[in-house]
Amino acid sequence: MKKRFGLGLLIILMLGTTVPSWGALFEKSEYASRRTKLMDKIPDGAAIVWGARSRVEYNEFFQNNDFIYFSGVEIPNAVLIIDGKRRQSSLFFTITERQARGEGIPAALVKNPGEETGIENLLPLEQFSAQLSRLAAEKYVLYTSAKPEELLRECSGQKFNFLLQNQVLNEWDGRLTPELQFVKLLKERFPGLEVKDCAEEIWSLRIIKSPAEVELMRKAARIGVKAHVEMMKATRPGLGEVELAALYEYLCKKEGAQDLAYYLIMCSGENHPYVHYYKHDRVLREGDFIVVDVGPDYGYYDIDITISYPANGKFTARQKEVYEACLAVHKTCLGLYRPGQTRDQLSAEANAVLKKQGFDLSKEIYKQRTMQPGFGHYVGLAVHDVGGSPTALKPGMVFANEPYALFPEENLGVRIEDTVVITEKGCEVLTVGIPREIADIEALMKQPGIIQVLKEKGLY
Repeated sequence: MKKRFGLGLLIILMLGTTVPSWGALFEKSEYASRRTKLMDKIPDGAAIVWGARSRVEYNEFFQNNDFIYFSGVEIPNAVLIIDGKRRQSSLFFTITERQARGEGIPAALVKNPGEETGIENLLPLEQFSAQLSRLAAEKYVLYTSAKPEELLRECSGQKFNFLLQNQVLNEWDGRLTPELQFVKLLKERFPGLEVKDCAEEIWSLRIIKSPAEVELMRKAARIGVKAHVEMMKATRPGLGEVELAALYEYLCKKEGAQDLAYYLIMCSGENHPYVHYYKHDRVLREGDFIVVDVGPDYGYYDIDITISYPANGKFTARQKEVYEACLAVHKTCLGLYRPGQTRDQLSAEANAVLKKQGFDLSKEIYKQRTMQPGFGHYVGLAVHDVGGSPTALKPGMVFANEPYALFPEENLGVRIEDTVVITEKGCEVLTVGIPREIADIEALMKQPGIIQVLKEKGLY
């Protein structure tokens, strides 16, 4: 026990600590603004937004992304109606103070939900069906998302495709998703009722991040960057990948992350061809080159980061060649992103810059699809956030810039990824602070990391 305490205390002294203040992520006005924008899109009806159900397995409860986006409320089994006709919202839930305390829900949220949330109408969950009947009788169009809810580490589009193939279209299953089942029941119970999918309307709002969202993502980025730097410093041949993975997750959670945004991807040696390999089952060897792709989830917002570096802290000539090519594409894109830019414009401009810098774009490495200048996937409440990726850039869009080169026959892969927000004049790299230049990486890795310091003191 004393040894474990000493280990934790030493790490805290080395890195400092941040104790986050949990509760509502944003001001009430932020959530009200989001609901108002959705109302503007549905003037003929009301949107039904389901919250996450209670958990039956031994995992802690987290709200789903759409519900947290419009309400900030983490109460399980809640439902939100956003009324575009009456221009008001109603929150339905039933929970005792004792149950709330067990879930870590502030007592004030249960005692004074209207004051705490700014939502106009607060009703018991048992009255939800009666409210639906009233809306149907008044000829409302009912809107609801037909896409699956996003829980922690989930992405709605990918989840939908998985459920479609493995459940809905499976001849030995055939069950609808909960969202499609709700639509089916609505039409059966209220014949003639018009039901519309509002996933696209919700996505169009989530794609553009507010200043408050961007600031929260900056905090998430600082956590992720700090953990990446410390993991890189601790890397040595002879260490198990699992040790570095555990160190990264510890550092993120110590700084206030509620989880990782997705499983920690670590590719080295023969696992490079499996681009999202996550088993952490190798012991690093001399000459290994590592790709680590992971970021934290902080206050429901995700960050996406990938670093690539040699296990021994010293690039070989071939590793340097591939890395510098990938870094050149990465840096060139960052220097060109701006509002109004299309993918074709970026590609033409980036290639012109690279040629001017002396890079031979006829080489095989630049022919890889993943090395073509472009815009990566959106990042936000999900790591592959709703909406796919940009066609033309707008202020407030947050996405990943992630050129990648892979040479399976050489056990070599390089990916360099940062999370970027488009500003009024260009872009801001949220994940600033990671050593990207070869000289900086090699200098950093000469320093002892947490694992080495603890080993020296007999605490590891």
